Amino acid sequence: MRTVEELTATSDPAWPALETELLSNPHINILPVSAAAGRDSLYRLQVSTRSRLGALALHTGGLLIDGGWLRVLGGGGERGLPSLAEVNGLPGDEQAPAALVVGYDVLGGRFEVNGPDPATIGRPGEPGDVCYFGPDTLEWESLGAGHGAWLSWIAEGGTGQFYESLRWPGWQEETRKLPLSHGMTVYPFLWSREAHQDLAGTTRRPAPMDELFSLQDEFAARFAAEPDTSAAHIRLV
Repeated sequence: MRTVEELTATSDPAWPALETELLSNPHINILPVSAAAGRDSLYRLQVSTRSRLGALALHTGGLLIDGGWLRVLGGGGERGLPSLAEVNGLPGDEQAPAALVVGYDVLGGRFEVNGPDPATIGRPGEPGDVCYFGPDTLEWESLGAGHGAWLSWIAEGGTGQFYESLRWPGWQEETRKLPLSHGMTVYPFLWSREAHQDLAGTTRRPAPMDELFSLQDEFAARFAAEPDTSAAHIRLV
């Protein structure tokens, strides 16, 4: 394991340029992080601060985009957003994780960076690509970009169009009321015909993020085992 001093010993740290990008978007809130928490997260990740991943871990408690609709993970802290190291169970055993969770939204959609062999876990894209698990499809899609480019896309306002079909009138107020430990359950489920026909008419309630992830994984596994009832068949395209 490299020391924090070794991980920060670079003449070209990523944070100054990344901070400038993030501050250019008024819809991004950079959460604070204590020096101890940032250093601990960086150490557990074992990435250099020359990378944007390391910069987020050391210098931020994470990012809130669009009032907390999207939460990008950093070094964690007192605001309730867990750290990159915590969410990914680092350090784990000697084997690197198959994919690295880097963020998620209030609907339970997850962003993960592909590991060295995405195909072995059924992921699209190339090693290092960011993939998104859609709560409306229950499938993974590659965004065709790495973590650093993904952050630039966020800073440029890419989430507006990306989430356009998943937002309803009043979503901003509902999102702001949520603690960072929670997201929203939507019923009828987002992958159903009913939700696609009338998203505003769905019922939405706060739920712990872990519950949202578990529920979606359960349905995804069920549909994978029963192709005729997959979300792709059920949803409206």
